[in-house]
Amino acid sequence: QVQLVESGGGLVQAGGSLRLSCAASGSRFSINAMGWYRQAPGKQRDLVATITSGGSTNYADSVKGRFTISRDNAKNTVYLQMNSLKPEDTAVYYCAAGILSRTYWGQGTQVTVSS
Repeated sequence: QVQLVESGGGLVQAGGSLRLSCAASGSRFSINAMGWYRQAPGKQRDLVATITSGGSTNYADSVKGRFTISRDNAKNTVYLQMNSLKPEDTAVYYCAAGILSRTYWGQGTQVTVSS
């Protein structure tokens, strides 16, 4: 059973930083792309950033220059360094991992940015 466990969310003031982590376990197969998505109250879940197993990255325009995604393939872990946080970054952040033809999701971690 594949499990993704996120950590690192919390409450921070505008302009502050947080680092999210997501560790994947339970897979017999290699993990392809990993990524972070977020969902604010009353809104759809949106892509924040993705990273392939080879390290190629993709970011939403709203976070470019402020957020950095990285991964440790040996640990099956993906990170999201979030700097210069804004109140509009407030959301539940979900980790995702692609294994074979399926996408697995974490349980989500709350990030709240106060103004």
